[in-house]
Amino acid sequence: MTAGIRLLLAFAALAAWLVVAPYVFTSSTALTMMSLMGVMTIFALSYNMLLGQTGLLSFGHAVYYGLAGFCAAHAMNLIASNKLAIPLPAVPLVGAVAGLFFGIIFGAVSTRRAGTVFSMISLGLGELVAAFALILQSFFGGEEGIATNRVKLAPFFGYKFGPQIQVYYLIAFWCLVCIGLMYAITRTPFGRMCNAVRDNPERAEFIGYSTQRVRFQAFVLSAVFAGIAGALLAINFEQMSSQAIGATTSGQVLLMTYVGGIGHFAGPVIGAVLITFLQTSLSDVTKAWMLYFGLLFILVVMFVPGGVAGLLALHRPLLRGGRIFRLVPVYALTAVPLLGVLLGSILLIELAHHMLVDAQSNGPMLTVFRIPMNGGSLWPWLTALIVFLGGALGLRAIRPRVSEAWVLAMTDKSKKGAP
Repeated sequence: MTAGIRLLLAFAALAAWLVVAPYVFTSSTALTMMSLMGVMTIFALSYNMLLGQTGLLSFGHAVYYGLAGFCAAHAMNLIASNKLAIPLPAVPLVGAVAGLFFGIIFGAVSTRRAGTVFSMISLGLGELVAAFALILQSFFGGEEGIATNRVKLAPFFGYKFGPQIQVYYLIAFWCLVCIGLMYAITRTPFGRMCNAVRDNPERAEFIGYSTQRVRFQAFVLSAVFAGIAGALLAINFEQMSSQAIGATTSGQVLLMTYVGGIGHFAGPVIGAVLITFLQTSLSDVTKAWMLYFGLLFILVVMFVPGGVAGLLALHRPLLRGGRIFRLVPVYALTAVPLLGVLLGSILLIELAHHMLVDAQSNGPMLTVFRIPMNGGSLWPWLTALIVFLGGALGLRAIRPRVSEAWVLAMTDKSKKGAP
């Protein structure tokens, strides 16, 4: 099977999944979550055009996402008042144009330099726009933001996009289009030059390419797709606030892209789905959910720098060679101490957060895994510490066996493929 056929089958499978997903996960919460996953997927992939493809670490990518969302919200209000004749499914194009406009303006300044200088400029521009959000209240709406109503827009072939299911399919359509376009860009000569500028800018200059021009073009394209994501966010929530352009949103997309894997095109998609799911789920379970995200990012940077996609890619040769099953027993054995580390960490985090934040108002009693415990007593802390240390020591003891099993699996594959 050729690479082109495999690619077409992969996109067909993705399209089929986007169509049937609402019938698999039928709750309203799941539908809202999947809609947000689609928006975040486009946003994370647009950021990966900078970080993963061109090597530009931006701390202000939410600027183009948020500004385009505000422009889309204003456009929707103009459409509702019959001052602009655009159907709702075309509103993401307004976001794309807004992203293009702001990308050209800010990109002309920030892409003159790369590396740390670019990162600091992007951070400064992000803080500048966030400060203007409190000043230009006619555009940003102050602390309340800008509200809109997608139902007031003219129907599109009979669809008014009031039900969330219709909005989901609109987001899914744009998500599929953007994924296809961004993947196609990575396969063009321009995409290859972005990789060259990322890996060896001096050699790219030597063969006659302007690295500043390549960075600028990648920056603008990234802003365009971020603008589409921002417009879809405005359509989905019918509300835009200054939080969408803040540093928190920029950090969130960085977390999604890095956890998913910046070295692989599918990495940001995996990261967007995973982080959106965890953010939506953990926020209903624990008040310390932001701390879990911080620890997740640290662990990925330290132990899995290739992200989830990189970890999966390491196992691809074994899967194709039929040797992946040799790792199942040792992985199953590793799951036991890993579970101990995870449970011990959760207990320590919940105990510490409760005693530092909630104990004065709610007392020392808390519930973890539906088990009531007293945070002011020694025993919960001692139990959590024993479980954590026991799991950590178990992981350390089993690590040589994992390495040995991995080497044997790879060696067997090599021998199998040898003449």
